[in-house]
Amino acid sequence: MISSVRGPVLSALGSILVIEVGGIGLALHVTPATALSVRIGDEARLMTTLIVREDSLTLYGFASAEELAVFELLVGVTGVGPKSALGVLAALTPNQIAQAVTTENDAAFRKVSGIGPKTAKLIVVSLAGKVHLSAAGASQGGTAQSAGALSGPAAVSATVQAALIGLGWSERVAAEAVEETLRAAPEADQAVVATILRLSLARLGPVQHAVGRRS
Repeated sequence: MISSVRGPVLSALGSILVIEVGGIGLALHVTPATALSVRIGDEARLMTTLIVREDSLTLYGFASAEELAVFELLVGVTGVGPKSALGVLAALTPNQIAQAVTTENDAAFRKVSGIGPKTAKLIVVSLAGKVHLSAAGASQGGTAQSAGALSGPAAVSATVQAALIGLGWSERVAAEAVEETLRAAPEADQAVVATILRLSLARLGPVQHAVGRRS
């Protein structure tokens, strides 16, 4: 599994970035906003998930662990493929997605190309209780700023905790899960945000239980 990539940007065409890693150019499907945020020649680091199909291996890249987590929730919804999930993230931020789900506003998803009325309603029903609004973005913003001043496992811990809090777990539960995950993870994985996020989610159990574990 490729959890993240880092290297110089070789090209940015539409929603596909090519990043050089170890002399190999990897094509990543990203949102337009992510593509516009980088320049050719600059170094970029993205969280990634690899979608395996019988006839293809497709790598999707994300600017944050929270975007990656929401993407993986979306592709778990019946009728939503990776392309549509990326389209949702191109149109809505994770917080806007949480707001739409919380207010049962399926119209927000119908605006996305490829998402019909039935699928939009299914997204709202399927993600109910799995994504939550951050506290006006304040708690996540503060955590992200703190992470910028940290390094190594401390920065990974802060970033993953922010993503878990955004998905509905309390700060205490998120902190305990990440601490336990980092303690049990191999040293090579401790610096990879996407890996620690996945392991923490697995440790916490099904995301729909987040509401009951906020205290």
